[in-house]
Amino acid sequence: MYMIVVGAGGIGTALVEIALRDKHNVAVIERDSRKADAVSRKYDVLVLNDDAASVDVLREAGAERADALIATTSDDATNLMVIVLGGDLGIPSLVSVVNNREHTELFRRLGANVMENPEVIVAEYLYNAVHRPKIKDLVTLSGGAQVFRAAITDKSPLVGRTLLEAGKRGLIPDGVLIAAIQRGGETIIPSGTTAIQAGDLVTVFTKEHATDELVERLTG
Repeated sequence: MYMIVVGAGGIGTALVEIALRDKHNVAVIERDSRKADAVSRKYDVLVLNDDAASVDVLREAGAERADALIATTSDDATNLMVIVLGGDLGIPSLVSVVNNREHTELFRRLGANVMENPEVIVAEYLYNAVHRPKIKDLVTLSGGAQVFRAAITDKSPLVGRTLLEAGKRGLIPDGVLIAAIQRGGETIIPSGTTAIQAGDLVTVFTKEHATDELVERLTG
């Protein structure tokens, strides 16, 4: 895969490293000369020290053969222009960081896959790691849905009950789905007849933000 990464900040640089690790070809466009120089010295990639909001610059970066264009700057206006131009140039996959959540739908209407403000996502993750130590790997999805893993203790009302029974008794509320169970080194994709055991690590999907009450109800 050939991808163009716009922005050589923390996200862009990490993305370049991951892409190269997986043997992809990468071009980087960075307006800040110091950042562009740092990437050029560290990685064997094409680096353009220029403004990516330009058809000519994108073409110089290889837009005609690019499989993906990824905008990672901290400026939504720049990212938006990059996505518009990438669409005009026919780049198949358009991806962008969106720093202001109010702009998310606009990016999507232009055909971009989006990642909402990564700083907020990291902050929420760290907050939950402190505030809710029983849950792990919490990810907030677009629209407020969340996915996380929770350890089931022997005090959980779910222990010994099947998922179907737990649902009927209201122990698993509407809008909450137990999508996977890790048990004894094995990953189980559960059905309604799967019973929860103490010590299970369950992967939970919630349509809305998980409340403390929900976490306590699930984990005990």
